[in-house]
Amino acid sequence: MNFHRKPNIFVGHVRIKVENLERSLNYYKEIIGFQILEQTETTAVLTTDGRTSILSLEQPENVIPKEGKTTGLYHFAILLPRRSDLAGIVNYLGEKGIRFGSSDHLVSEALYLKDPDGNGIEIYIDRDPSVWSWNEGEVAMAVDPLDFEDLSSSLKQGELWNGLPEETVMGHIHLHVAELEKTEKFYVEGLGFDIVNRYGAQALFLSTGKYHHHIGLNTWNGVGAPAPSVNSPGLESYTLLLPNEEALKHTVINLERIGADIKRQYNDFMTYDPSGNCIILKIAEY
Repeated sequence: MNFHRKPNIFVGHVRIKVENLERSLNYYKEIIGFQILEQTETTAVLTTDGRTSILSLEQPENVIPKEGKTTGLYHFAILLPRRSDLAGIVNYLGEKGIRFGSSDHLVSEALYLKDPDGNGIEIYIDRDPSVWSWNEGEVAMAVDPLDFEDLSSSLKQGELWNGLPEETVMGHIHLHVAELEKTEKFYVEGLGFDIVNRYGAQALFLSTGKYHHHIGLNTWNGVGAPAPSVNSPGLESYTLLLPNEEALKHTVINLERIGADIKRQYNDFMTYDPSGNCIILKIAEY
């Protein structure tokens, strides 16, 4: 199953703000394995296939160091196509002396890093959906230790990491929010996502098409956390891809019905969740 194609609604692109573009580009090229598709003095569009982009960087005017305990980005999650790719980047990060976290989530195996500004990054692979465990509409997820020995067995002898594979996609995004009640209404009634896991009263995981999650939301920076300054590193916006024009129109109507702020941008629309996270809505080309 492909959870990042029509008819699902999924994250296609994330745009983040950084304090120093050159420093960040070095990190995203040399450590994470992106290539540059387009670049200006203050922006860079990154790619894995030389044609499309899943991540962009922007250095705001009068940029300040990243603010803490705000709403915004917890992490964006880069989904690799094969388990051997994850094993390959584990070896590469080890050779480079890069510290990272890791976890076995039952549905996936994941690494966690922070870029030079503290923006969170997850790099992961999915387990086959046939082994995911569902109970009354909720998928079982955990935070278990990652079995690096078993992971390394997926790597062929002599196989080396050579940057992010062409088939890499933006798997999901996880956000800090100020509260969950209005946020749940926005994402479920407004955007059309299904809740697939509740982590107590602190976090929600949502998806379409029975994916383990396209969106994660948490209040771990505190209930009532403020939005960051516009010139702070962090999330600028993320793009949700909808299957067709009818789905886009239907979503706009639903957002207006619940009182969300929504504006047209050419053929796309821009809206904000209740915590101020900016979302671009557009029609998927694939």
